[in-house]
Amino acid sequence: MDQVETYTEDPPARPKLRIGILTFHFSDNYGALMQAYGLREWLLRSGFAAEFINYHPTHVEQGGAFILGADLRTFKANAKIAFLKLSALRRLLFGNRRQDLLFEEFRRNMLGVKGAPLRTKVDVEFFLNSTDGRFDLIICGSDQIWSPSAQRGLDPTYFAYFPSLVKSARRISYAASFGRNLAGDAAEPQFLEYLSALDAISVREKSGEDFVAKILGCKPNRAPDPTILLADFSALYENIPVSRESYVFCYALRTGTKIRSVATLISNEHGCGIKSPYNPHRRWREIGTTIYSSPVEWLAAMRDAKFVVTNSFHGAVFSVLLRKPFVVVALPGSKSPANDRAMNLLQELGLGSRLVSGDDPAAVKKLINEPIDWEGCAGKLLELKRVGEDYLRHQISATVR
Repeated sequence: MDQVETYTEDPPARPKLRIGILTFHFSDNYGALMQAYGLREWLLRSGFAAEFINYHPTHVEQGGAFILGADLRTFKANAKIAFLKLSALRRLLFGNRRQDLLFEEFRRNMLGVKGAPLRTKVDVEFFLNSTDGRFDLIICGSDQIWSPSAQRGLDPTYFAYFPSLVKSARRISYAASFGRNLAGDAAEPQFLEYLSALDAISVREKSGEDFVAKILGCKPNRAPDPTILLADFSALYENIPVSRESYVFCYALRTGTKIRSVATLISNEHGCGIKSPYNPHRRWREIGTTIYSSPVEWLAAMRDAKFVVTNSFHGAVFSVLLRKPFVVVALPGSKSPANDRAMNLLQELGLGSRLVSGDDPAAVKKLINEPIDWEGCAGKLLELKRVGEDYLRHQISATVR
């Protein structure tokens, strides 16, 4: 009797987990775009379908509508709105069109952004109720999505706070930042309401961890910025030839105060010029030569620099990832609360001495030739990366159960 062969069909492939991301993916800010790329790219490489929920409120970069009222708080809010509107208009009229197109190209090709911008919370809710908006998991973060703006306060959308929707997708945060230490902030009741609706919370800074623990009575997770989660961005810039030019790369945000003198001192010590990427919100005269770089060219320019001077959190991150000699110049005066982000990172990496005030030239000169323990730093970066990966994998596992 002939033996009958039997065949067992493989079970149908399980559909990919579909993940929606809420962050500042639309910003013409190098750090914001790189952290957005880092999170999505890590998820894609891990085998998941990840895309940005194209929420682009006008209040974040263009100010939004003016607010009615005559009190001091309203006046300050309207002043910020006017500044943002003026900056947007100035860029439209006098900005670098090539750079604008390159930012749009990066969002389209590297971030995979698609669909019309969703301008309001109602627009986002409508999208999430549609077939295209059916996600298994929504991740809020990273970047300063939980920083109350001067003109609008907290934005509940960045907490995935949609009480009117039938809750189908799990909602978590990843390395969300408050932008500064918010201890005693008047918005605490709102934070309590919005944070309580999340299935899991991770924040980026120690101050954020303390703040959430105070509000909710339990400690949230801490996770590294998505740029550290991904760690290797060489695929973006590997085809850009290495520059043979010697220069100091000066990446300044918020102010040119202090950082100008530090960049000038270091460029004089090295006997070379200064290159600074264009900042559409710059209210100070240029530092060295302004370059109008794309996000990828920004990375390559930092890669090729002799030294990096920055007052930006992501300027610090990429100095470390690219192993460039660097200093972070502390933001002065009323902007100093924002130093918490870079200070926290540098302390965790054992690089706290790289944060300088800008008032001590001798201390800066000492750091110019002081070697950095890159191998020790790499070990600490790897530990942070594992923390972020473990958190995301745990949350993804909880989603598919």
